[in-house]
Amino acid sequence: AAFTRETAAVLAAFFEEDGEARVILTRRSSGLRTHRGEVSFPGGRLDPGEGPAQTALREAEEEVGLDPALVTPAGWLHPVLTLVSASLIMPVLGTLAARPVLVPSPAEVERVFDVSLSELAEPGVFHEEHWQVPGRTLPGSSDGSFPVWFFEVSGEMIWGATARMLYELLSMVLGAQHSPDGAPRSAG
Repeated sequence: AAFTRETAAVLAAFFEEDGEARVILTRRSSGLRTHRGEVSFPGGRLDPGEGPAQTALREAEEEVGLDPALVTPAGWLHPVLTLVSASLIMPVLGTLAARPVLVPSPAEVERVFDVSLSELAEPGVFHEEHWQVPGRTLPGSSDGSFPVWFFEVSGEMIWGATARMLYELLSMVLGAQHSPDGAPRSAG
C-alpha cells in the first residue's frame, strides 16, 4: 500500500491486570506543533520505507520507552482521518504480557497513563456532541453537523480521533455500542 507523508500510525497497547484489559494512553506535550495537550495513543508519522506497525512500535519506544520486543502484534482498527490536520491514522493493536515500565519523553509526552476498558464503558464516561464546521457539508447530515465523541476518564478528556478509535475498540471487545446519552447498548 502507498502511504503519504500525512499518514501516521499509533499503537494501542494492552496488558491485563487484576482480570481487566488496560490500554496505554498519553497526553501530548503542550510544546508540540499539532494536537498539543491532547490525549492520544503513542504514535507519529511514517518514515520513508516504514510500514504502520514499524512506525507505531518505533514511536511508542521514542515517546514512552516501550521496548518493541515486549509487544505482540494483535491486529488493526479501521484507519481514521483527523479533522484538524487531515492525517490518516493507522491504529495498530498490540498486547503486552504484563504492565510495562514506561518513561515519557518530556519533549513529546506530558503524561503516560492507562485505563481499563471497563472504566471507559462506565455510565457517564462517554458523551457525544454534534459539531458544525462553516462551509463544510457532510453527506447524510441534514444540518451539516457531525458527531464528536468524548470519554472523560482518569482526569483526562479524550476526544477526536483517539475517542473514535476507543469507541471502535469498545464495540469490538465488549460487544457493545454507546448510545448518545452514554448508556451502553448491545451491538445487536
